[in-house]
Amino acid sequence: MTATATGTKTRTEILISGFGGQGVVRMGQILGLCAIKQGHRVTMLKSHGTETRGGYVRAQLVISPEDVDSPVVESADVFVAFSAPAYKKFYDCCSGTILYDPEMVEEIRPGAPARHVAVPATALAKERFNNVLFANMIMLGALTRVAGLDYEAMRTAMPEVIPRFHEQNLAAMDVGYTLPVATGSRP
Repeated sequence: MTATATGTKTRTEILISGFGGQGVVRMGQILGLCAIKQGHRVTMLKSHGTETRGGYVRAQLVISPEDVDSPVVESADVFVAFSAPAYKKFYDCCSGTILYDPEMVEEIRPGAPARHVAVPATALAKERFNNVLFANMIMLGALTRVAGLDYEAMRTAMPEVIPRFHEQNLAAMDVGYTLPVATGSRP
């Protein structure tokens, strides 16, 4: 977030990255729609490898109450790492909080443990829903809580972006939102 002369935050940068099939782009779309419905300006850039599943995927969002001058995330306030390669590639692009899935990112940099929040999204998706595809909604719930975003607005935006399995996706968001996570934590 960029501060104005009065200290108010005017720009939030969020970077989400992982492998294709993990719901990275869907998370970005839900975050963006939620912010738009709250009156913010939003840009989202996405990039991915040629593979649909298993290839590299990134979604970057810039959210601001004013016009967005550049859609490029230069210093992410929040970075969500769904894979070890994503963590390694984008760690230096984040100046804020890093949420990571410890099943996918087994080794974190020791220099800034307070910036890291372990969210066992994949393990919880397997355990509670018998399907890893709900890991992104668990992570979205945790991200909403850690970043101090409006949870009810996020729950309202999700069904507009994801066409089916609304009950399971909302339940997965609830799991993530209610996790007892704190910065520097590991499950």
